[in-house]
Amino acid sequence: QVQLVESGGGLVQAGGSLRLSCAASGRTFSNYAMGWFRQAPGKEREFVAGVSRSGGPRYADSVKGRFAISRDNAKSTVYLQMNSLKPEDTAVYYCAADSVKYIAVVVTTASEYDCWGQGTQVTVSS
Repeated sequence: QVQLVESGGGLVQAGGSLRLSCAASGRTFSNYAMGWFRQAPGKEREFVAGVSRSGGPRYADSVKGRFAISRDNAKSTVYLQMNSLKPEDTAVYYCAADSVKYIAVVVTTASEYDCWGQGTQVTVSS
C-alpha cells in the first residue's frame, strides 16, 4: 500500500486561502486515483475533490469554483488549493488513494479508497 502524509492545514479567516499537500510513498503514485475528503465534528466524512490518474478533476458541488485539485506524479504529491474559504469548510481534511486500472476514473466514494492519511485540521473563522 501507499503511505500518505497531509500538510498545509491551519487557521484562516473567511475569504482566505490554504493549500493542502499530500505526499505519497511506498508504491507507484501514478497508479492511484487520489481524493480529498473532509469530516466536521458530528458529521460523516464527505467527498471534496478527486483526481484521476490522468489528472482529470471532479468536485463536490459545495466547493466547485473555489477549490482546485491537482497532482504532480514526479513528486508523488496531490494538492488541494482552497480559495474563498467559508466557516462551513472547517473540518479535518483527509487524503486518500485508490489503486485503479483505468486512467480516467475519479473515485468519489470513501469506501472504495484503499489508503488514507492521518488528516490535517482546517479551521475557518468568521
